[in-house]
Amino acid sequence: MATTTHVFRVEGMHCGSCALLIDDALEDLPGVQSTQTTVKQGRSTVELDSGQSTPEDVIRAIEELGYQASPMP
Repeated sequence: MATTTHVFRVEGMHCGSCALLIDDALEDLPGVQSTQTTVKQGRSTVELDSGQSTPEDVIRAIEELGYQASPMP
């Protein structure tokens, strides 16, 4: 299991509850080892086993909650 760290810009968060909601949803994805979402920085950092889920799966999960997400370089 090789994990890689991916950082995503997340737009549309208004408070800490938004970040917690995103983290809870991402933790349910297969292969997510850890996730930290911050409203202040407007980003989510995810340690992911890309053999089980892809960065696109992470973006889809965030967008299904009503936020906009995109990979950061």
